[in-house]
Amino acid sequence: MAAAPSDARLDAAAELEATRPGEAIALYEAIITGPGGAEAAVAKEQAITRLGALHAKQGNGDKLARLLSDLRPFFATVPKAKVAKVVRSLIDQVAKIPNSMELQMRLCQESIEWCKAEKRSFLRQRLQTKLAALLLESKQYTEALEILEELQREVKRLDDKPLLVEINLVESQTHYAVRNYAKAKASLTAARTNANAIYCPPLLQAKIDEAAGTLNAEEKDFKTAFSYFYEAFENFDTVESPRAVVCLKYMLLSKIMMNTPEEVRAITEGKPGQRHKGPALEAMLAVASAHQQRSLHDFEAALAKHEAQLKSDQIISRHLASLYDMLLQARARVARVGRGWEGGCGPRGLRAVC
Repeated sequence: MAAAPSDARLDAAAELEATRPGEAIALYEAIITGPGGAEAAVAKEQAITRLGALHAKQGNGDKLARLLSDLRPFFATVPKAKVAKVVRSLIDQVAKIPNSMELQMRLCQESIEWCKAEKRSFLRQRLQTKLAALLLESKQYTEALEILEELQREVKRLDDKPLLVEINLVESQTHYAVRNYAKAKASLTAARTNANAIYCPPLLQAKIDEAAGTLNAEEKDFKTAFSYFYEAFENFDTVESPRAVVCLKYMLLSKIMMNTPEEVRAITEGKPGQRHKGPALEAMLAVASAHQQRSLHDFEAALAKHEAQLKSDQIISRHLASLYDMLLQARARVARVGRGWEGGCGPRGLRAVC
């Protein structure tokens, strides 16, 4: 069966992306603005998705924003569920552009206003959840919680459990960020309760498990935290998410904080560690080695050498600060006992730091 003209143009545009991206963009735009029809609608949706991905690859955030705005007349002719999918997809593409946080928030806010004018509650609620997550990421915690509180009341009345899971999860993460651990735990429990009543996609389940691991680590229950981080790692790895390596770092952190740093090397030399080999795991190996040797000097050297990997992550940074205090106290105890500090190792294997 011969390909439809729009399908042929989609294939041609895909082939031109690498060598002549300008022509590929023109072809995608021609498909999007072409005549309607059932078959054309499918081709248009594909063209929009591919054009958005191409703009993101080129770092053209402004063009992506313009595309989203220009598509609004077309959205009036498309089922609401498809519109929601396309809008969220385009905003997710913007997220792939470095330093695009402000643009993402602006597009969310503009799209929310458009949804209100067009009475598109389904899409508006999901964009508000996305906006709250962006506000959390940009450390605007009060604004995020205000959106989530109002949104949760509305969505509870509708009993939209999939969306409630996302809202509860973002709320839990926001409460954790402001160190209100009791509320963070309550929100996470609500998220897990709603998730148990529906099919929970692997990516969303991974986020829930990661949040659970983070809270258990905060309560110093690193054994349970390790289990949750492992589950999160498995799910993130299934969907090839970059969060997989972050959860692998948290697994190694849990082993270090459980005073079993020797197990870190076993994990990094296993299949998961070899698959995600790189600076992130090297940083955790350096910390584990310093802890195993009870060496403040090596610990400080690891922090200095791997600063980008260790200090940029608040969870790792916070627990390593606690570990540093433990090593410092151990050194002080050895010094008080007055046993041989001759530039070598004390009775607990903690090297002197001059």
